[in-house]
Amino acid sequence: MALDAAPLHGVIPPVCTPLTPERAFDPDSFRRLLNHQIDAGIHGAFILGSTSEAPLLTNDVQDEVIATAVEHIDGRVPVIAGCIDFTTNRVIERVQHARELGADAVVVCPPFYVTPSVGEMIRHFDAVRSAVDLPILAYDVPAATHVKMPRPVIHELASSGAIVGIKDSSGQDANFRGVILDNQDNQGFRIFTGSELVSDTSIFMGAHGIVPGLANVDPAGYVRLFDAASAGEWAVARKEQDRLYRLFDIIYVPEPDAYGFSAAAHGAFKVALYELGLIAHPHTAMPHTLLTDDHHQEIRRLLQRAGLVPQ
Repeated sequence: MALDAAPLHGVIPPVCTPLTPERAFDPDSFRRLLNHQIDAGIHGAFILGSTSEAPLLTNDVQDEVIATAVEHIDGRVPVIAGCIDFTTNRVIERVQHARELGADAVVVCPPFYVTPSVGEMIRHFDAVRSAVDLPILAYDVPAATHVKMPRPVIHELASSGAIVGIKDSSGQDANFRGVILDNQDNQGFRIFTGSELVSDTSIFMGAHGIVPGLANVDPAGYVRLFDAASAGEWAVARKEQDRLYRLFDIIYVPEPDAYGFSAAAHGAFKVALYELGLIAHPHTAMPHTLLTDDHHQEIRRLLQRAGLVPQ
């Protein structure tokens, strides 16, 4: 798909990676999940992001996920591949693999673990852009990387063309608005929120799209929200956002003293997908703790409350 003809926008879910009980990749479930999202009207598929459990998958599995997505989607929507790794050379290697496998664009974090300076952050993205001719979106997710991308860095990278957009998962709404204002004259730069809970207000601020993990479970709801907000139908958008906000309660079902946040959130999404009949197994990657039968029952109740499964 030629991204120049179809700029990235809209609802782009970070697609879960279905696994077998042995924690192997489950391509059949993955294809069903992709169909579920495309049929709902999504505008792109972001594979190998945080919700995809990408950092917990081997490089070989990541390559298989990209290849499966590219083949199955077959140009219906852009395939955007996460290339999340610690340092520049490792990221370049992942981006080159993504390009060879047919990804339309890639998502890249700033270098982390090494605690980069501002100059090193810019040099990192410039080097990745020079190495591979693919559109690059920056991924600002300081909760995972412990590195926050400063607004001036984002603006410089956007102005130079090193990045074509950003997924902001910082949760810092005031800063997010600043990123939008900083780059409002750059019509080619695409700004996305990673928040499931304030998607409507992000679009109101001027975001081009949303990348909500919960859209794995209810992609149609987020498409309705995006369409309403884009049309200025704010009461409709708010009503949909309120329903989705309540659906997000599924991630709080696992007990916080027994489950880390990633295990709880990714586990809840996968249990919901399992209860919806979209994936064959609700298993998360190691070392995540699996959810229990009691968790399944409560998540099913919340799906019923949201109108996604029969009472």
